[in-house]
Amino acid sequence: MSTRAVDDVAVARAPTYPIESVDNVLRLLILLSERKQIRVSEAASELGTAVSTAHRLLAMLVHHGFAAQDPESKMYRVGQVLLRAGLLAARDLDVRTLIQPYVEQLRDETGETAHAAVLQGDQMLFIACAESPNALRVASRVGTIMWAHCTSIGKAWLACESDDFLRGLYPSPTLPALTDRSITSRAALMTELGAVRRAGFARNDGESEPGVGSVSAALRRRDGRPVVSISVSLPLVRMPDRRWDELVESLLKTKAAAEASLP
Repeated sequence: MSTRAVDDVAVARAPTYPIESVDNVLRLLILLSERKQIRVSEAASELGTAVSTAHRLLAMLVHHGFAAQDPESKMYRVGQVLLRAGLLAARDLDVRTLIQPYVEQLRDETGETAHAAVLQGDQMLFIACAESPNALRVASRVGTIMWAHCTSIGKAWLACESDDFLRGLYPSPTLPALTDRSITSRAALMTELGAVRRAGFARNDGESEPGVGSVSAALRRRDGRPVVSISVSLPLVRMPDRRWDELVESLLKTKAAAEASLP
């Protein structure tokens, strides 16, 4: 047997002396990455443990940021540590390499900060940016995550999803807020996303951060699935009413060019 074959067999075999608690934690991490949300009872069933054991393990994952718990539904989802770790993988994806020139093109055409982001759970992970040269500007958010429903870049992506997907993503009728302008109900979000679908772009007027506005659009593959969202954002003090239309025009032109380059 070759050395490579021996190594492959060794990797395939389970450890001879597994540590049960570590094994359960790793299995929980896999569950969280595969599902949008899980209940304690579901975790216990998958692990074959008591509910109290599953609860303690999940509580530890929440404590260290690997999981997060919805305060109303009490269900668990992927936490910020895992979401940010996803950026490392995103850096190697073709989509980031593909989208960066178009993000820069959008920045150059508008003079404002442009971003690209992908959906991770119910949040958007920012993977690319081209900052505005203006002294007063929106800074790069690469590596950060924000609630999808509070951002134009997130609403643009969510508008590409089905209502069934959205109800699964937002099981609670109430939503967390980032500012006093954030959407705080699932019903209001569904209405907003309907408007985004009709318009072809999403708008943010101080919903994610006071004093910041943005417009966004999602790039789709030929099968209609979203690949990445792009946005242009700026301080609202530099946003007279007529400028919204100008930014949307630049955004949609960039979107069309970027979509044409998708494989």
